[in-house]
Amino acid sequence: MIDYILGVPDPQQWHAQNLNLNRHHYASWMVHLGGARLITEVADDIGVGVHFNPYVSHKDRMFKYGVVRMHDLVQDILGWDRFYLSGRLQKPEELYAKICSLSYMGDLRMLFAEDKNKVKKIVQGQFKLFQTMYRPILEEFAARDCFRLSSSVDQKVNIIQAGLWIVYRLLPCVSLPLPLRNQMGIKLGEKKVFDESGRAVRKVVIKSKEEAADCMRKIVRQKVMVSSARQAVAGLLTVGVVHGLRYVGSKMHKAWKSWW
Repeated sequence: MIDYILGVPDPQQWHAQNLNLNRHHYASWMVHLGGARLITEVADDIGVGVHFNPYVSHKDRMFKYGVVRMHDLVQDILGWDRFYLSGRLQKPEELYAKICSLSYMGDLRMLFAEDKNKVKKIVQGQFKLFQTMYRPILEEFAARDCFRLSSSVDQKVNIIQAGLWIVYRLLPCVSLPLPLRNQMGIKLGEKKVFDESGRAVRKVVIKSKEEAADCMRKIVRQKVMVSSARQAVAGLLTVGVVHGLRYVGSKMHKAWKSWW
């Protein structure tokens, strides 16, 4: 199944137009009870702002597409507000796997309905793409003495070696999204400092990189747990009983195969 995320200006208007063209993509009860308005309200109020239509067949291929308000998508990417869609757009061996795994920490589906090797498969399947995407960023951090990159031809080994401890080394260098920094400040404490322009800013008190990394992981895990639970409930409501059971069944089958 091929997944798509569609960012649109107005989801309700988009669904109204799509219902005229592809009414069969939606659960029949939602179409009859409320149409585009109900579809959008369930996505926003119960889910995390995205409505998925799975098992859409086109030219002998199977698709799943999600529709989300573009503003919400951008906010989630920049601020990690819910870290649901943004985590799935960051799919960047252990360094990339660590980045990729952020969006699955706390995800309820990983307990019983996801392949335990999912993150590894994502990274291995698109490693060259991740190298192209992240190499400039790694070189920038290396120039700031956050870590060292060897000159070995085997770049994959370099990334794996860095990935084992990079979380702790990069914390002082990385500018985390503001909502995440605010939550870390509440848990770890803040202090007032002055930036280069003389303006007073609040900075998270980091006693140790290990403590900060652990705090960040707990916050992200909580965000993902809440978002995945909300979206799971919304998904079961919006796709209907048949498609819902079919989707959960296929996920559980893949999960069990990965464990046995």
